[in-house]
Amino acid sequence: MMQVARRFGGVAGMLAVIAFFAINLPETFLTPRNLLNISQQISMLTVVAATMTVVMVMGDFDLSVGSMASLSGVVAAILFTQDWSVPAAVGVALAVGLAGGLFNGIVVSVVGILPFVATLATLTVFSGLAFVVSDGRTIFGRDIPPGFGDFARGGPVIGMADERALVLPNLTLVAIAVVLVIWIVLEQTSYGRRLYAIGGNRDAARLAGIPVVPLRLSAFAFTGVGAALAGLMYASRVASANPTQGDGLMLTAIAAVFLGMTLTRDGQPKVLATLAGVAVLGVLDNGLTQMRVDSYVREVLVGAIILFAVGLSALGRRGAARRR
Repeated sequence: MMQVARRFGGVAGMLAVIAFFAINLPETFLTPRNLLNISQQISMLTVVAATMTVVMVMGDFDLSVGSMASLSGVVAAILFTQDWSVPAAVGVALAVGLAGGLFNGIVVSVVGILPFVATLATLTVFSGLAFVVSDGRTIFGRDIPPGFGDFARGGPVIGMADERALVLPNLTLVAIAVVLVIWIVLEQTSYGRRLYAIGGNRDAARLAGIPVVPLRLSAFAFTGVGAALAGLMYASRVASANPTQGDGLMLTAIAAVFLGMTLTRDGQPKVLATLAGVAVLGVLDNGLTQMRVDSYVREVLVGAIILFAVGLSALGRRGAARRR
């Protein structure tokens, strides 16, 4: 009964959010153009939350994803100012994310520091590096190659509305590709099954011969690269980069994963459920923005949603423990 209430309570809450904005914003909210706009707005969060799901499958956290997104964006932008090509600068920025993720994995799985403490520390480290690399300034559009900025504004035409073309944003396509890759990795491979085994019981997984340390390292590497990719996507979208641009990603990514966990049968993180959580947060932000609700009020609502999602997940775990 508790499990049913947890799952359907989450679904009912999500449908209620959508219905509320559809009723109060009938002319704009459910239009194809606005839905495509939402898909672009949530694309960076989707990438971070999808890769965050990989570490949360094991019961770990990565609090440094926002600062890593900022660092990767300013690294690429600084390289652009030095006449690096777009592929080379993007490759270096992704490598920075990979290195940061591996560092987190080493500190957590090899050194043995709790993920919350370790990644809270690296959050500060990566944030400081972003300020050092950028000298605390914003790198503006004149230093960003046109092709890099044009990528975020482009995409295939999928129809017409109001005599204007409807474009599926490239950033949305990137996010879809990342979700698809993570879904295959977690749900269709032995690698994913091993990650779930580690999350279920780390000691039992180790005794069963599962290489816990390398797998935790690889999971944090996934998250680091995802954060770096999100930082590049954001820099492309606004044609600039600054050392604080990713600050809001960490909290909302964790919220999206927890929201998704309320939809799964066993209360475990699943990437498609995480995508649903991201969509709800994107719908909420878009709708409240259209209704001109203050940004501070939106932050309060996100915090309340996190409490709601974590509470439902905790109730589900207690119910499962009683049944066992």
